[in-house]
Amino acid sequence: MTRVSLVDYVDERSGRRYPLDALRWCGDDGAPLTVEALPGITREQVDTTTRSLWRYRAALPGDLRPISLGEGCTPLVERPWRGHDTRFKLEWFSPTGSFKDRGSSVMLSALAQAGVREVLEDSSGNGGSSVSAYAAAAGIAATILAPESTSPAKILQSRAYGATVDLVPGTRDDTAAEALRRSGETTYASHNWHPFFLQGTKTLAYELWEDFGYTAPDTVVTVAGAGSIVLGLDLGFGELLASGAIAKRPRLLVAQPANCAPIDAAFRAGADSAVPTQFAPTIAEGTAIREPVRLPEVLAAIRRSGGATVAIAEDEIARAARELPRIGLYAEPTSATAAAAVDVFRADGVLAPGERTAVILTGSGLKAATTMSTLI
Repeated sequence: MTRVSLVDYVDERSGRRYPLDALRWCGDDGAPLTVEALPGITREQVDTTTRSLWRYRAALPGDLRPISLGEGCTPLVERPWRGHDTRFKLEWFSPTGSFKDRGSSVMLSALAQAGVREVLEDSSGNGGSSVSAYAAAAGIAATILAPESTSPAKILQSRAYGATVDLVPGTRDDTAAEALRRSGETTYASHNWHPFFLQGTKTLAYELWEDFGYTAPDTVVTVAGAGSIVLGLDLGFGELLASGAIAKRPRLLVAQPANCAPIDAAFRAGADSAVPTQFAPTIAEGTAIREPVRLPEVLAAIRRSGGATVAIAEDEIARAARELPRIGLYAEPTSATAAAAVDVFRADGVLAPGERTAVILTGSGLKAATTMSTLI
């Protein structure tokens, strides 16, 4: 199987390039990096004997030895949602219960291969538990920084994997700032910063391509905090377009809670960077990120796809979180934000009847048991 090896990291803002080094997580000036555009793969290069995201190994850079717990290959199920048949991609079937396992598997594989023995991660919950699991699988010690308000179930999960969890007073952004302060002391395995994490999330695009019979869906609806799903879908569908495996990119329709919607605010303003907006606490804790590291890149990805954004009120997120279990889907409020957005996009004519659409449900309701018990 042909593998991609001679590639670089690229700073998309300046064009500066760096050698592909798993220990590097940002540019010399502190800018985020991505792996340069890869050629993509065709149907014949999918390793159908492997039941994990590593079936798309030919689309990943280098020749990594997988640290895998069986991530990927999550169900795409059709369920009636508020009067319409809707396809939901159930990412909570991942080993730790969220889509973050895609990025963690690839990132920790690269770090383990580079000889790393200790990592630092900051997270509002799902990223931390995911990195903790894959660090444990790799025999790597993990320290997780999380806001004090993080769901107890997510903190417990990280500690169960053997990670050290330090709770940080204040907001999710305060936790990120503390992680940056400590990043010079150890290997920073950030799901928001590390380029190899996005190489894992891009496999969601490849998997949707396979789910839809090796064609692209018309649209994908997802929730976004830092935007790693948006960027992963952009990377993956861009590669499939380059390889000739699909004819066009799906439109990316992106939801955020109205109480913390910097991506939506900037998109609607036609801006390429952050614009002034109001913030308040949200039950969608996984998206409570006021300053997304890769905001310009997320905005570019949405626009490149011909997509759109929406901000969802707290009561609508709560209503969706209560209604999804009534059709058999127990999603945490962060995930329910995407389901709530489907109705808004339909009402606005952004989602047309007959379109082939996938709605990404990112994490299980079991991850937010305290919040769910209040809502239901």
